[in-house]
Amino acid sequence: MDNGISIGESALWILAWAGVMLFYTLLDVAVWRKAAPRYARLLNLFSEALCMGGFLLLLSAKSSFRLDLTYGVTLPGMGLAAGCAAALTVLLGRFLDPLFEGMAPGSEERYRETLRRLSEAPVIGFLQVCVLAPLMEELLTRGFLLGGLSASYGTAPALLLSSAVFALLHFNMVQTLSALICGLVLGLLYLWTDSILCCVIAHAGYNMISFFTYVKKNGSPKS
Repeated sequence: MDNGISIGESALWILAWAGVMLFYTLLDVAVWRKAAPRYARLLNLFSEALCMGGFLLLLSAKSSFRLDLTYGVTLPGMGLAAGCAAALTVLLGRFLDPLFEGMAPGSEERYRETLRRLSEAPVIGFLQVCVLAPLMEELLTRGFLLGGLSASYGTAPALLLSSAVFALLHFNMVQTLSALICGLVLGLLYLWTDSILCCVIAHAGYNMISFFTYVKKNGSPKS
């Protein structure tokens, strides 16, 4: 059973992670793209991976968070995770995302620019979007936040708070609205399966479908 955490403790760790995200983003923009533009994307991938790994190790060492992807994994749970990925693709991609895009055209334009840049280096973009992001976000928002807050404040408040944090960490109105729905679904999956890996599979599967759909539709510019 997860050990409880306070809202104050969780807020400090989330702010720390936001600072880490800002650090590797500034490192990419201010250093890699200027000092080594040819290898900037690869260097950014490595710096992201190192920052994420270091943060997770620190989190597991200094808090009650258990860094264990194998706990609670079952074949039915993995099947449910695959079903969640498909359901999110239909719910968000076919119905809600077009609605959200119309509500915030400026945010949608910035989101498309991010996707375009990722598709310019599809292998690196795939690793960032479909491997690193799902792994980091699920460990932090479902494993640490949802698990810890559930033990302290109950399931419903923890689900809502962890989903809201997951949404806000996307820093874009279009992504935030979609991520809130996604966070609720993934949170329910975690509560049902008690498995972080199942959440990672569902999250990665949804991102993978979205990423390859975008690349197939828009093509991958030659670098």
